[in-house]
Amino acid sequence: MSEKPQSTMLRKLPLIVILLVAVAGAVYLRDYLSFQALADNREALLAFRDANYLLTVLGFIAGYIVIVAFSLPGATIATLTGGFLFATFAGALFNVVGATLGAVIIFQAARWGLGEKLAARMEASDGMVKRIKDGIDANQWEMLFLIRLIPAVPFFVANLVPALVGVPLFRFVITTFLGIIPGSIVYTSVGAGLSEVFASGETPNLGIIFEPAILLPILGLCALAVMPIIIKALRGKKGL
Repeated sequence: MSEKPQSTMLRKLPLIVILLVAVAGAVYLRDYLSFQALADNREALLAFRDANYLLTVLGFIAGYIVIVAFSLPGATIATLTGGFLFATFAGALFNVVGATLGAVIIFQAARWGLGEKLAARMEASDGMVKRIKDGIDANQWEMLFLIRLIPAVPFFVANLVPALVGVPLFRFVITTFLGIIPGSIVYTSVGAGLSEVFASGETPNLGIIFEPAILLPILGLCALAVMPIIIKALRGKKGL
């Protein structure tokens, strides 16, 4: 028997709420989650951190979760803020924790609303769709790490696609947490140097991740992630 319309709508409700908040955030929050807003409020943020360190950490992580879960503008600014407030290593840890928990929320919402049914349809289908699904299933760990490591893959895409192809939650959490560490460290380190940037009246170089000294090691990690896929493909051809 098919699901009742009310049950189907209930399952899709979290995803609908996320989409509505994302649209509203893109319209109304862009000016509040910006580099200029951070620059204007930096002294107040530092003073509050010094007086309430633990509360600042918890509030920062909660804010990062909301930004990621609802795909709000300002994720990069939030990462810079983590470095600015907590320095590189502590800031990177808080950034990764917040981003991972936020990613889990949108992943679960997408899987609950669409993913399980879509994955079942892909599994039952024939031809190209089934081959794509089987290819992803055979290399889930590698593919999940790869989409996290490649800087050009939007974060919300990397959160939604695994939900739509039936990736297990545990596997999603591990690959998200570990896979976003390199990029998070880069941007957090930029944030840790914002005091000098503010003093000079400049803006941070957010394209630093594409500079050779940063990009090449990340591409090396991508190569390591894709290597098992290539080896499996070569072994499969030899077996024919």
